[in-house]
Amino acid sequence: MTIHTVESVQFTGGNIRVHRPGDAADIASFRQLRRVRRERLLEDLAQGRTASRYFPVLSVLAPVMTQFEGEITYPGDPMCLYTAISVAVHRAVDDAGPLAEATHYNDFAPEWTRLPSKEYRLAAGADGYRPYGSDPNTDQTVFDPRVWDGAARVRWIRLLREVRPRAVLISAVSPGHRYALEIASLVKSELPEAFVILGGRHADETITCTPDGLRLLLKPSSPLSVIQEGKAPRVLDAVVTGEAHHAVDLLMRAVALAVDLDGQWVNRDRVLGLLQGLLAEEGPGPGQALAVVASDDGFDAVPLRGRTLDLADLPSPYEAFAIRSHFPIFTAPDTGAVLRTAHFMVSNACPYRCNFCSESVQVAGTLKRFKRDPVGTAAERVCEYVHYGAESLFFDDSVFWSGRYRDIADFCDALAELRAADGEQIPARFAAHLGDPDDLERLRRLQWGAQLTVDTLVALHSPEQSGEILRKMKAAGCTYVYMGIESMSTQVMDHIHKNLRRDETRPWKAKVREAARLVKEHGLQLGTSVLFGLDGETRASIDETVQEVGRLIDDGLIDLASPNILTYHPATPVTAQHGMQDRLDYHSPRIDNRKPYIYFEEAFPGVVSVLLSEDDIWHIHNETRIHWGTVRNGSSPTAAAP
Repeated sequence: MTIHTVESVQFTGGNIRVHRPGDAADIASFRQLRRVRRERLLEDLAQGRTASRYFPVLSVLAPVMTQFEGEITYPGDPMCLYTAISVAVHRAVDDAGPLAEATHYNDFAPEWTRLPSKEYRLAAGADGYRPYGSDPNTDQTVFDPRVWDGAARVRWIRLLREVRPRAVLISAVSPGHRYALEIASLVKSELPEAFVILGGRHADETITCTPDGLRLLLKPSSPLSVIQEGKAPRVLDAVVTGEAHHAVDLLMRAVALAVDLDGQWVNRDRVLGLLQGLLAEEGPGPGQALAVVASDDGFDAVPLRGRTLDLADLPSPYEAFAIRSHFPIFTAPDTGAVLRTAHFMVSNACPYRCNFCSESVQVAGTLKRFKRDPVGTAAERVCEYVHYGAESLFFDDSVFWSGRYRDIADFCDALAELRAADGEQIPARFAAHLGDPDDLERLRRLQWGAQLTVDTLVALHSPEQSGEILRKMKAAGCTYVYMGIESMSTQVMDHIHKNLRRDETRPWKAKVREAARLVKEHGLQLGTSVLFGLDGETRASIDETVQEVGRLIDDGLIDLASPNILTYHPATPVTAQHGMQDRLDYHSPRIDNRKPYIYFEEAFPGVVSVLLSEDDIWHIHNETRIHWGTVRNGSSPTAAAP
């Protein structure tokens, strides 16, 4: 039976077809197919011919960050993965139960059937590995190896053999893309019939669609390009890009409908048609996304263009997953124990346009925020995370509340009021998440941190305005502020579109010192990020930055300094400006990732700034180790350059 037709096809090199969403030849046949499948499975379950309506599924975050010891300095939770599959998991759990009562999944469904209990959440350790078991909760369906090495490969193969997943969802940023392909290759080696879906920021940056929805734009480092060109194996069955929350849910429903009723593996030839049938019947859902499904002779892409997405309407990422992060910047005052730290976001991109940053709105697309009751929704989510066991929070927004002081003030006032209230005074919407006495106690002790910018603090607002905001943040429990310095050299900062409202009488380094002093005057810890290899960088500008940051440390104005090397992301302007778009290798399975690159997050040979020699990178490593001391992030003892 033919489910779909293609009315408009565009080729972009190789066999990559673009379909209009919902192109369906016969909706009646699609609905008849579903009726027949449901009746058959109901009978098979009743007669004991089929043991369960659920098929096992695994979700993976491809790791990127390693230290030379093979460890991550501050491992965080895989929030990009949690966020992308949040809608799909939420709806699957809501739909779990007897098949006769299911409405979201027609027959077979992924084994996302129950959320973690509070006891499970509070007992969860920092390790990213978790057992799948015979009756997994949603958290146990995630594989988060943190570092991709021999031990991780062995554990992944063992898990594949134990679980035998019918579907595997993988999320990857660019530096983790090569590992994502290897993870997928191991799936296909162990379980050739498993259906593998790739998503994440690397796919988002390298696969886009023209505004008319008729043509794909592929960067040379995209997974589709490297597979079509034979640079990577054909180990992906689907790729999802963009605002994928509802797209993943839709694709997983199509995958479930494609599970063979007898063999109970996915018939991949049916997925595209079933996806089109679902789209023709109900539309794409909110957000702008793209679903690409592999076929024998190429790929079929379906643009999914729904109404504007409101982040407040999405399930919270931690609804289905345990909080495992522990950031050493947050410690218990009485014991010094590192606190369980939840990640939090109220926006999806940075409003500024730094040419090196993949979080910039010009790379990430339109800026999305909480639109419906933003302050109330955020405060309610804080209470939810506290109930899940959060002892601290870090707001991952590139700029806290997009730098909008009114929103920051309103949120901090609301949170401070909740922390000070007794149980009977807390409004019902918040109290619903704070049913246990330990929840209220965690809320009152809650520490949190957020990211601000130098310009937000001292260029776009007066010292009095910024001082008042920092005071409100501290009163609401904030203990830590993180901001990007990037460089202390004027010749570098003039190139990157970060130093706003430039004033010859007030150089960038003076603004940095002013912002740092303002944060410290309000009793907050300050962490900073420094980025070497931007336009204008020379050995002299490197030394100037190292020394000036060292002076800030010596003056007690910086508590944590993170040195980084400019790494090219596929969609950032600096990548094109440096002529690297066609030269990025994020797919080769084996690279010589050696010292000194391994001392820096995301740094690999061949994808770091062309303005830095390997000797420069050694110099940065050694000089920051000497001048920044233990304040340097990742300052473990290391060998000096030869």
